[in-house]
Amino acid sequence: MGKFVIRKTNTGVKFDLKAGNGEVIATSEVYSSDAACKNGIASVQKNAPIAAVENQTVEGYTTEKNPKFEVYTDKAGEFRFRLKATNGQIIAVSEGYKAMAGCMNGIESVKKNAVDSPIVEAD
Repeated sequence: MGKFVIRKTNTGVKFDLKAGNGEVIATSEVYSSDAACKNGIASVQKNAPIAAVENQTVEGYTTEKNPKFEVYTDKAGEFRFRLKATNGQIIAVSEGYKAMAGCMNGIESVKKNAVDSPIVEAD
Protein backbone atom coordinates (compact mmCIF):
# COMPACT_ATOMS: atom_id res chain seq x y z
CA MET A 1 0.00 0.00 0.00
CA GLY A 2 1.16 3.53 -0.75
CA LYS A 3 1.25 6.54 1.52
CA PHE A 4 1.07 10.32 1.44
CA VAL A 5 4.20 11.81 3.01
CA ILE A 6 3.92 15.42 4.19
CA ARG A 7 7.19 17.26 4.49
CA LYS A 8 8.33 20.75 5.30
CA THR A 9 10.33 22.77 2.77
CA ASN A 10 12.09 26.13 3.08
CA THR A 11 8.99 27.86 1.73
CA GLY A 12 6.10 25.78 3.15
CA VAL A 13 4.68 22.27 3.15
CA LYS A 14 4.25 19.70 0.35
CA PHE A 15 3.29 16.06 -0.07
CA ASP A 16 4.57 13.12 -2.06
CA LEU A 17 2.36 10.16 -2.89
CA LYS A 18 4.56 7.09 -2.66
CA ALA A 19 3.75 3.66 -4.05
CA GLY A 20 4.08 0.51 -1.94
CA ASN A 21 7.69 0.13 -3.14
CA GLY A 22 8.60 3.59 -1.80
CA GLU A 23 8.84 5.24 -5.23
CA VAL A 24 7.37 8.75 -5.50
CA ILE A 25 4.53 8.64 -8.03
CA ALA A 26 3.15 12.16 -7.59
CA THR A 27 4.18 15.40 -5.88
CA SER A 28 2.22 18.48 -4.85
CA GLU A 29 2.93 22.16 -5.07
CA VAL A 30 4.27 23.88 -1.97
CA TYR A 31 1.44 24.91 0.36
CA SER A 32 1.57 27.66 2.97
CA SER A 33 0.19 25.50 5.81
CA ASP A 34 -0.36 21.90 6.96
CA ALA A 35 -4.11 22.39 6.63
CA ALA A 36 -3.80 23.54 2.99
CA CYS A 37 -1.52 20.57 2.25
CA LYS A 38 -4.04 18.14 3.78
CA ASN A 39 -6.79 19.75 1.66
CA GLY A 40 -4.60 19.05 -1.38
CA ILE A 41 -4.31 15.39 -0.35
CA ALA A 42 -8.09 15.18 0.11
CA SER A 43 -8.51 16.61 -3.38
CA VAL A 44 -6.18 13.97 -4.86
CA GLN A 45 -8.07 11.24 -2.96
CA LYS A 46 -11.38 12.49 -4.33
CA ASN A 47 -10.36 13.30 -7.91
CA ALA A 48 -7.71 10.72 -8.91
CA PRO A 49 -9.98 7.64 -8.97
CA ILE A 50 -12.52 9.32 -11.29
CA ALA A 51 -10.15 11.40 -13.43
CA ALA A 52 -10.08 10.81 -17.18
CA VAL A 53 -6.77 10.69 -19.06
CA GLU A 54 -6.11 13.40 -21.65
CA ASN A 55 -3.13 12.39 -23.81
CA GLN A 56 -1.72 15.66 -25.11
CA THR A 57 1.12 13.87 -26.90
CA VAL A 58 -1.11 12.78 -29.78
CA GLU A 59 -2.23 15.13 -32.52
CA GLY A 60 -5.90 16.11 -32.37
CA TYR A 61 -6.32 14.71 -28.84
CA THR A 62 -9.73 14.83 -27.18
CA THR A 63 -10.07 17.47 -24.47
CA GLU A 64 -11.45 15.85 -21.31
CA LYS A 65 -13.45 17.52 -18.55
CA ASN A 66 -11.84 18.06 -15.14
CA PRO A 67 -10.90 16.17 -13.04
CA LYS A 68 -8.31 14.75 -15.42
CA PHE A 69 -4.76 13.54 -15.81
CA GLU A 70 -3.00 15.53 -18.54
CA VAL A 71 -0.20 13.55 -20.20
CA TYR A 72 2.43 15.66 -21.97
CA THR A 73 6.11 15.71 -22.94
CA ASP A 74 8.54 18.03 -21.17
CA LYS A 75 11.47 19.96 -22.66
CA ALA A 76 13.74 16.93 -22.17
CA GLY A 77 11.34 14.78 -24.22
CA GLU A 78 10.13 12.78 -21.22
CA PHE A 79 6.51 11.89 -20.55
CA ARG A 80 4.84 13.48 -17.51
CA PHE A 81 1.35 13.83 -16.09
CA ARG A 82 -0.42 16.42 -13.99
CA LEU A 83 -3.64 15.78 -12.11
CA LYS A 84 -6.18 18.60 -12.28
CA ALA A 85 -9.10 18.94 -9.86
CA THR A 86 -12.66 19.75 -10.93
CA ASN A 87 -11.83 23.47 -10.65
CA GLY A 88 -8.87 23.13 -13.05
CA GLN A 89 -6.20 23.55 -10.34
CA ILE A 90 -3.14 21.30 -10.65
CA ILE A 91 -3.08 19.17 -7.49
CA ALA A 92 -0.28 16.71 -8.28
CA VAL A 93 2.47 16.23 -10.86
CA SER A 94 4.70 13.32 -11.85
CA GLU A 95 8.38 12.89 -12.45
CA GLY A 96 9.60 12.38 -16.01
CA TYR A 97 9.22 8.96 -17.64
CA LYS A 98 11.32 7.75 -20.59
CA ALA A 99 8.42 5.73 -22.01
CA MET A 100 4.71 6.41 -22.35
CA ALA A 101 3.96 3.01 -20.77
CA GLY A 102 5.77 4.09 -17.59
CA CYS A 103 3.77 7.30 -17.46
CA MET A 104 0.48 5.41 -17.87
CA ASN A 105 1.53 2.96 -15.14
CA GLY A 106 2.21 5.99 -12.91
CA ILE A 107 -1.32 7.27 -13.48
CA GLU A 108 -2.80 3.85 -12.65
CA SER A 109 -0.66 3.73 -9.51
CA VAL A 110 -1.93 7.16 -8.40
CA LYS A 111 -5.55 6.10 -9.03
CA LYS A 112 -5.01 2.92 -7.00
CA ASN A 113 -2.92 4.37 -4.15
CA ALA A 114 -4.69 7.71 -3.65
CA VAL A 115 -7.88 6.30 -2.16
CA ASP A 116 -6.84 4.60 1.07
CA SER A 117 -3.19 5.52 1.59
CA PRO A 118 -2.40 6.80 5.10
CA ILE A 119 -1.00 10.30 5.64
CA VAL A 120 2.32 10.43 7.46
CA GLU A 121 4.69 13.23 8.44
CA ALA A 122 8.23 12.99 7.06
CA ASP A 123 10.98 12.65 9.68
